[in-house]
Amino acid sequence: MAEKNRECFCCSVCLDLLKDPDPVTIPCGHSYCMKCIQGFWDGENIYSCPQCRKTFIPRPVLEKNTMLADLIEELKKTGLQAAPADHCYAGPEDVSCDVCSGRKLKAIKSCLICLASYCEKHLQPHLDEAACKIHKLVEPSKNLQQNICSIHDEVMKMFCRTDQKCICYLCSVDEHEGHKIVSAAAERTERQRDLEESQQQIQQRIQDREKEVKLLQQEVEWAEPVT
Repeated sequence: MAEKNRECFCCSVCLDLLKDPDPVTIPCGHSYCMKCIQGFWDGENIYSCPQCRKTFIPRPVLEKNTMLADLIEELKKTGLQAAPADHCYAGPEDVSCDVCSGRKLKAIKSCLICLASYCEKHLQPHLDEAACKIHKLVEPSKNLQQNICSIHDEVMKMFCRTDQKCICYLCSVDEHEGHKIVSAAAERTERQRDLEESQQQIQQRIQDREKEVKLLQQEVEWAEPVT
């Protein structure tokens, strides 16, 4: 029950109990800390809900949700907290969530379409919303821009074997027309297979050398005179 309460009264931007300074509810029905949703919308031309992605034009006027604020105050008196465990927060070597405000959580996926990384909670729209399900999710990466073609600003999903480089679809019909081109996934699979075969060959050579060493040791032992 306590865990369920955390989910119900937690801001999906800062992942803490609704606060700072007051909880507000936007037109779609989702609630946020006033400062969190203001910061999320600042600088945007289209204002959307971080959870359901519904958009609002013009920018909604935010007012304190008095009933929700009173309920949260009562919950605080019972000792309810919603802070994640320390190991969930991003460290210097981790990829941090681009949506979290304040202390950021570790990202579990990066999106090549949005060019952003997300923690488990903020990734949810990519898993639930039809418009986001077609996005390309990859393991968390700090260098997402390296996956984007500098010429056409498209995701590089192709690989040119002629020039030995990743390219986008537009490159394949423009600068690399007539070259031997495969999908990046196919190239990665083939290189992985080649690597595994090379590793097997190396392992076999090691085993063959070990057998030769053992045979030489036996020959030396047999050749030693019996005293």
